Amino acid sequence: MISIANASKHYKGAPKPALNNVSLEVEKGDFVFLVGASGSGKSSLMRLMLREDVPTKGSVHVLGENLVGIPSRRVPFFRRRLGVVFQDFRLLPNKTVAQNVAFSLEVIGKSQGFIQESVPDVLRLVGLEGKADRLPSELSGGEQQRVALARAIVNKPALLLADEPTGNLDPATSLDIMSLIERINASGTTVIMATHDQSIVNRLRKRVVELRDGEIVRDEIGGSY
Repeated sequence: MISIANASKHYKGAPKPALNNVSLEVEKGDFVFLVGASGSGKSSLMRLMLREDVPTKGSVHVLGENLVGIPSRRVPFFRRRLGVVFQDFRLLPNKTVAQNVAFSLEVIGKSQGFIQESVPDVLRLVGLEGKADRLPSELSGGEQQRVALARAIVNKPALLLADEPTGNLDPATSLDIMSLIERINASGTTVIMATHDQSIVNRLRKRVVELRDGEIVRDEIGGSY
């Protein structure tokens, strides 16, 4: 599913590498928390998996693709196989809930029939079936993150990358979002989630990969923060 070997990332002008000789293997169906202080390398590692960056040295394979050697024209097609959720939701403000979710299918060329069937199904899964016609501004933060999750999973991706998805949410709402992400994982989707939320990591006891100064210092099954 994911195979990263001896990957380092040096940014021009930075005094030290963002990532230093990082290796990581993730199997299908895994649920992995990436933890560590700000600047530890979590976001840099996520960017390698998304092919927003390439390593200065080392190899990155995700979903069978060599992300170091992949031609630029193929990157959008690779990303269509991923679901991605961010801390700041990134919804289109002038589109309704249903239109936001549908848009992610339109841009990859899905038929109107597929879209009309898939969007209500995924909104039901995330508990927003009654809010399809609302605009993002009419939703709470938790509801907006549910829309972002729906948009990420409507195409049934093999891999979900979540970067601080509960970072802007209160504790109760965070638990609701994590319950959804657990259900998505239970359906077979591999989940990689970067987080600072100690309570979530300690409660779920999934695999925990800790980064410090650009290096993996711990990789623990059933770990805590």
